[in-house]
Amino acid sequence: MLEVDCSIMTPAEVLKTSGHVEKFADWMCKDTKDGSVMRADHLVEAVLEARLEGDALARKMAGVTINCEASPAAVAKTDAKKNKKKGGPIAATKLDDAVIEEYKFILAQIDNYDGKGLADLITKYDIRNPDTGNAVTAPAMFNLMFESSIGPSGNLKGYLRPETAQGQFVNFSRLLEFNNQKMPFASAMVGRSFRNEIAPRQGLLRVREFTMAEVEHYVDPKNKDHPRFDEVAHIELPLLPSQVQLDGKTTPIMTRIGDAVTSGTVDNQTLGYFLARIYLYLMAVGIKHELLRFRQHLPNEMAHYATDCWDAEIKTSHGWIECVGCADRSAYDLTKHSAYTKEKLCVRENLPEPLVTEKLVCETNNKVFGPKLKRAAKPVQEYLESLSDADLTSIQSALSTDGKATVVLSGTPADGEYDITPDMVTIEVRTITEHVREYTPNVIEPSFGVGRILYSLLEHSFNVRAGDEQRSFFSFKPAVAPFKCLVLPLSGHPSFEKPLQDVARRLRVGGVPARVDDAASASIGRRYARNDELGTPFAITVDFQTADDGTVTLRERDTTKQIRASIDEIVELVKCLVNGSTSWDDVLSKHPLVNTSTNNSTA
Repeated sequence: MLEVDCSIMTPAEVLKTSGHVEKFADWMCKDTKDGSVMRADHLVEAVLEARLEGDALARKMAGVTINCEASPAAVAKTDAKKNKKKGGPIAATKLDDAVIEEYKFILAQIDNYDGKGLADLITKYDIRNPDTGNAVTAPAMFNLMFESSIGPSGNLKGYLRPETAQGQFVNFSRLLEFNNQKMPFASAMVGRSFRNEIAPRQGLLRVREFTMAEVEHYVDPKNKDHPRFDEVAHIELPLLPSQVQLDGKTTPIMTRIGDAVTSGTVDNQTLGYFLARIYLYLMAVGIKHELLRFRQHLPNEMAHYATDCWDAEIKTSHGWIECVGCADRSAYDLTKHSAYTKEKLCVRENLPEPLVTEKLVCETNNKVFGPKLKRAAKPVQEYLESLSDADLTSIQSALSTDGKATVVLSGTPADGEYDITPDMVTIEVRTITEHVREYTPNVIEPSFGVGRILYSLLEHSFNVRAGDEQRSFFSFKPAVAPFKCLVLPLSGHPSFEKPLQDVARRLRVGGVPARVDDAASASIGRRYARNDELGTPFAITVDFQTADDGTVTLRERDTTKQIRASIDEIVELVKCLVNGSTSWDDVLSKHPLVNTSTNNSTA
């Protein structure tokens, strides 16, 4: 895998060629009175969800009134904090069962609606601005890219990149050369991207500037098998295929990724391999399995460049959030850039045996072709050479029966209709022997939204101690914790200084990021607690016994259990715990617990 770093400012022609200028857009609505803007699908989703919550509240209030002495007003007061919803205040209004099912069916496939579909929903269900109660306009397309100009003249238009992928695609030839022309291979980039969001909100979840990590894995379109697929084929993923969503359901199905590829639910092995690796990564950093699903894009939702796409969605307090996308971009981008620049972005592969084929070929008679078509000669010739056998057969038939064939050019400097006569071209079947196969690679792209993953991890890792809600902590795994180990003395006694610095030095030399908390004015319990709030997984404590026998205690954050051993052994244990070669359960099975009540310290 080759790591690259590409320009943030992207010339307009690059993004026009890739389709972003025309198609990289969301549907936007405006308040008809105050002019405030909203993303149309989010508006419909928020309002319908608020109505469903209002129904649940109304049913709950009715149940409480019957079964206990509490009044509906008391229940409403109890749930007041829950009524703050992006879809507006939740009114306790009971809905018919049929309406509830209808709302749920719409929400299950909300991403599948286009502009007209969203407009119909807004009209049918009287969707209004939840903040003002005003009607909204019909959805209109809004391009999400930040436009700018390049150079002092301002004549060269550009955009801040909406993704890191295009910089990698336009450098494909250099990357292939650096990889010694070998396939398959991948390029990767971590960097900032920019999108002019209609309604940024929810902290790190929807912002206009964010960090992306994208991998572009280039594969042979005739062979999308992955050599390491067998390593992950047994892994079960919570999959939500598009057909399940279209049926109005949102419950993921636990499926072995090998079975998903075999059945065609996931298009190919390489796409399946990366879905499994994404799952393993999210589990490794600390995302909760039960709050993760892989949702397949619906037909109307699919990006203009994708043939299949899955999102790793993580459930947070804001609902299901798309955090990682994994798309099969086929050969879309490389083909488009190659056609625009007239430079081949392809792979040449020597064949083990020559490949002999018969192909219909169109050859131009330049003595007649050029003078008749003048400046259109080259575009027409390129057009004829790009036609399939079926199209060439149609032209050949027209030439023989009508004495001419008409071709239509679009998207070229010489757009228009041109007549081709038999004296201008020769179309015939020829035997072609190929020693080298030339093809445009397909691209499988995992794309990580770093900020969204971080936010989800913060939510999933936040905990409070049983019986004491004031004692909160982050249960970060050692791999992602900012500090891996806390080193602290029991008190400010002078005899603790030398072993304290010795332990800290050994951890630094061992590559373990550690933090020394020698603020002896605070109790040992308070210092444990404030470092638990930072998510530090382990703590080494120097106490009076250290001066006697050279031992220290090691405390684990989540269980607050402690063991005692020599400084050498404890430092080695921390290194093994941080790199994942051992677990805390393994440590406890080999070392007796320390009774903290008799050890001059506290959990």
